[in-house]
Amino acid sequence: MEAIRHYATSQVVPQQSLGEVTVFDVLKAIAPCNFLVFGLGHDSLMWAALNPRGRTLFLEEDPKWYQAVLKDAPALEAETVAYRTQLSEADELLQHYRTEPLCSPANSFLRGNSKCRLALNMLSDKVYDTEWDLIMIDAPRGYFPEAPGRMAAIYSAAVMARNRKGSGVTHVFLHDVDRKVEKTYAEMFLCKRNLVKAEGRLWHFEIPPVTNPNTDFC
Repeated sequence: MEAIRHYATSQVVPQQSLGEVTVFDVLKAIAPCNFLVFGLGHDSLMWAALNPRGRTLFLEEDPKWYQAVLKDAPALEAETVAYRTQLSEADELLQHYRTEPLCSPANSFLRGNSKCRLALNMLSDKVYDTEWDLIMIDAPRGYFPEAPGRMAAIYSAAVMARNRKGSGVTHVFLHDVDRKVEKTYAEMFLCKRNLVKAEGRLWHFEIPPVTNPNTDFC
C-alpha cells in the first residue's frame, strides 16, 4: 500500500523504461527472496513492494541522496557505501585484477579483502552474511571520470554469485550496458554464457555456484 500511495501521488517516473521493467518479472516469480540493489532511486519502493515478505536491501553511494530518499520512504532498508574506485581507473583495475592474487577466482572473497581493489570490503556484515538470490546493479554513478564507476559492484556481484552455497542460480541484472565499462566488466566477470536476456540497456544473467573455484570467472 505504501508503494501504491507513493506513486499515485508522485510526478516522478521510475528510471527504467517500461520494457526494461518487464524483465523484472523474474523478481515476482521468485519472491519472497533476498534482493540486493546497488543504488537508491525514485523506483526503490517499487522494487521493495515487488518482494513482499522478502528482504530488499539498497546500497547507496551518496549520503545526501540516501537521507533524501529515506526521508520519504523510511521503511526501506538501505546503507551507504564509500567506494574506493574511480571510473578513470577502469582499465588499470583490470590489470590489477590480473596481477593481484586475492582478486583471482581461486581466492575471491569480499569481507576484509583490502588487497583486491575491486572487492567491496567495506560493506556491513548483513550484506556478507546474506545469500542474495537477486542482485541489481544500477549504481554507483559511472558517467564522469571521478565517479566510482560500477567496476567493483560488478566484480563483487560475481563473487557473491559464484560463492553461493544454496541451490539454484543468482540472478544479476546490470543496467547501462550501452556504456563501455559496464559492458567490458560484464563480459569479464558476469560472462556472456550466463546472459539469459537483454532488454534495452539492461542485461539479465543467471550465475550458478562454482564447484571448482580454480576456474576463471568466464
